[in-house]
Amino acid sequence: MEGDDWHVSGLTVGQVAERMNIAPSAVRWYDDHGLLPSERTAGNQRRFFADVLCRVAMIRASQRVGLSIEEIREALSALPPRQVPTPEDWERLAGHMRHVVSQRIDELFAILKELGPAPTAGAATSPRAGGSRMSPTSGTRTALS
Repeated sequence: MEGDDWHVSGLTVGQVAERMNIAPSAVRWYDDHGLLPSERTAGNQRRFFADVLCRVAMIRASQRVGLSIEEIREALSALPPRQVPTPEDWERLAGHMRHVVSQRIDELFAILKELGPAPTAGAATSPRAGGSRMSPTSGTRTALS
């Protein structure tokens, strides 16, 4: 894709899908969920603004780091409407994603610690020392005794 082609207004669902290598149904879904602003033609066809390809790229990057649709919508709402995102906009989103990824990594390490090896027979773990286990039936933590 040429540099000029990245910020074209008036793209159709099929053109966005082709340029971003995603299914047309994904483009429609993103639009229907408020992630890709569009206008409708007299024939009720969607036409997207010059920022659409950047927004799709941001959506896909956000999905890869595990942001929810609501979190993605919130992040995209900080962008100027119908305008091509600036490098500062990209950096702001990247900073947000780095923060979320760091938090999720910390959460995963905490889960790994909880799933550590089971205590051997006769070994006691103090609840004050953080000894707990995940209940396989309820999904809640209980103190080891």
